[in-house]
Amino acid sequence: MRFVLLIGVLSFFADLTHEGSRSILGPFLASMQASAFVVGVVTGFGELAGYGLRYFSGRFADATGRFWPTAIIGYLVQMSAVPALSLTHTWHSAAFFIILERIGRAIRNPPRDVMLSHAAKHIGGYGWTFGIHEACDQFGAMFGPLLMAAVLSYHGSYQLAFTVLLVPAVLNLIFVLIARLLYPRPQDLDENQASGTGQTRFPGKFWVYLSGACLVAVGFTDYPLLAYHFTHTGTASTQWIAVFYSVAMAVSGTSSLLFGRLFDRYGFRVLIVLTLLASLFAPLAFLGNFWLALAGVAIWGMGMGVHESIIPAAVTPMVPGQHRAAAFGLFTAGYGIFWFIGSAAIGFIYDHSVAWTITFCMVSQLLAVPIFVWVGRHQAPLQNRT
Repeated sequence: MRFVLLIGVLSFFADLTHEGSRSILGPFLASMQASAFVVGVVTGFGELAGYGLRYFSGRFADATGRFWPTAIIGYLVQMSAVPALSLTHTWHSAAFFIILERIGRAIRNPPRDVMLSHAAKHIGGYGWTFGIHEACDQFGAMFGPLLMAAVLSYHGSYQLAFTVLLVPAVLNLIFVLIARLLYPRPQDLDENQASGTGQTRFPGKFWVYLSGACLVAVGFTDYPLLAYHFTHTGTASTQWIAVFYSVAMAVSGTSSLLFGRLFDRYGFRVLIVLTLLASLFAPLAFLGNFWLALAGVAIWGMGMGVHESIIPAAVTPMVPGQHRAAAFGLFTAGYGIFWFIGSAAIGFIYDHSVAWTITFCMVSQLLAVPIFVWVGRHQAPLQNRT
């Protein structure tokens, strides 16, 4: 438990930093005359890099066993890129650091998730382990946007807002080093950890599950585009847009604890219900007034909690322990490719029709439901796999 909580603390500061910045990226890019399509492509390509490169990070970590060095490099890149946004004055230069931040996240996530998975047996299950971590993660993501809202409210300077994020970035790196010193080999926490390498092959249900997750990714709007919409329509001010994001992260963090525990007990039935509920964010966020939009963002936050806790937790028991980093990397690579495709498509469609944007988002996610039903029927109970 101590290891999971320590990773949670360093993730708290990591998310405070990068989610704080992401809460204002939409208005920030709009202030530089970027269109909705540009916002969709930049943030979508960032997600492509942030997910797609995880395959290579995961394979490297599996092949070398150097989980901590890989994670540390990723944190260094990510925590450096966010404050660097304060130096940009065009959307082209801002796009570089937005994408670089996602690359850093891609490098550090697979080894971090594998290290967390090794502690699952002592905590009580994969869903609970990832749920605890996600809660810490998202509470940081809640305070980051609030910090940005406060800075913008008093000073109105995006550059100052990004500069302030240097403080939690440094704190994150300090806790990363502390965790490395206290737990140099987290894999030793898993008494059933298999040895050896062998050929990396994944079962058919892994690929089927990946296809369902990719459909969810295609239809799940990135927040900067939602923020762009709120700015464009006057639904909320810049400060409130940051507060909206904070609410989403609070919902994500608190719900991940509950849903993680329920997933360990009831399996894919929980994921199916949550996928249905999460699809409702689109009509509320894109068509609603201030309060309905806030409700839509809260549902969007619940969906993010599912993506960051339950979806990776479901991957863990599908693959051998010695290949988890590669599995996480491959899974999130496919997820990221389709997130990029979806983000670009949603940005393009939004420039022409809000109604078709909503339809695209909802249909894409709902198509994943029968796939999750099939995987759930072919998946062993999770509580027996920890």
